Amino acid sequence: MEALGQLAGGIAHDFNNLLTIINGYSTLLLRSLDRESPQHQEAEQILKAGDRAADLTRQLLTFSRRQILAPRMLNLNDQICGIEKMLHRVVGEHIYLETSLAGDIGLIKIDPGQVEQIVMNLVVNAGDAMKDGGVISIATTNAEIDQSFASIHPGSVMGGYVMLAVTDNGTGMTEEVKSRLFEPFFTTKEMGRGTGLGLATVYGIVKQNGGYIDVASELEKGTTFRIYLPRLKQQNTPVKLVSEVPAEGSHTILVVEDEPGVLNLVTHTLKNKGFNIIGTTDPLEALEIFDQRGNEIDLLLSDVVMPFMNGPKLAEALTRKKPALKVIFMSGHTDDKVNFEKILENGTPFIAKPFTNGALVTKIARTLANLEDRTTELGADR
Repeated sequence: MEALGQLAGGIAHDFNNLLTIINGYSTLLLRSLDRESPQHQEAEQILKAGDRAADLTRQLLTFSRRQILAPRMLNLNDQICGIEKMLHRVVGEHIYLETSLAGDIGLIKIDPGQVEQIVMNLVVNAGDAMKDGGVISIATTNAEIDQSFASIHPGSVMGGYVMLAVTDNGTGMTEEVKSRLFEPFFTTKEMGRGTGLGLATVYGIVKQNGGYIDVASELEKGTTFRIYLPRLKQQNTPVKLVSEVPAEGSHTILVVEDEPGVLNLVTHTLKNKGFNIIGTTDPLEALEIFDQRGNEIDLLLSDVVMPFMNGPKLAEALTRKKPALKVIFMSGHTDDKVNFEKILENGTPFIAKPFTNGALVTKIARTLANLEDRTTELGADR
């Protein structure tokens, strides 16, 4: 399993760079074409395929435990509302999607992208169980796991939780299928309809965050997945939001990315938004550039894994020279995941590859404006 994880992580890292380029330029192409033209529809198909491939690489990274996480306190209801439109598109018009979200929901600490993966995988799985249509219900509530519950549910731990329930009225499952439900690559779907990683991904995320999963299902009566995530005691605090990018031409960004295709895409995207861009594929050259032009550089946008010097070490060297320099890291995954996540815990902004053009611009805008970022890559505007 460790060898499979290393293989999956390595493949996903390379594909995330390629998908950043494919999806990014597909988005730029779509913007330049008339919506009614055949070329626009063809470009849309490229982007849809790229998005599906991006979902698969996210699953591979989760399975391999090599995804980079930036956990933060969040409201589960906010995350669900943020992707509700996307969920409607995913399940199709033949399925009715309803939500019942508790108003007094507690906070949880988790990477926002992981929440989206959980909800998306459970909803897609529910939709596949209702080929002739039906109803999917998404509900949230505060929950307590007490001693009596823990005694008959091995693996659960007593305490306060936020519960997410996803219910369908589809075909249900046999006890044999339930017993293998979370096995990697196990699927009951026909060829080409599933990878067998969806529910394994959900299981890995929930366990990684100290949670518990309960599944109830009967043949021809439907299925309910209940996800319990530890509830925090802290109260929610209001967050300032920013809706506009900084004035055009008012900030200079040093972009360091060893993949030329990604560097070219990022440079093109940000220049179109009016930013002044200095780009290089070599972190050692970035040091030389900063020695010459550091006084005009406002932000460093750097890949994490690069030859000669990684992103965190480059950022450390540059912020010693200019403490006010703002930093954003970008990566598909990193070999030194544990130490990098400690860096993120200190508040350094991060955007995961493959990212959308809109998510990148929003991330930069929020960082430059000293505002907390609440954008997630899956739901961000392109």
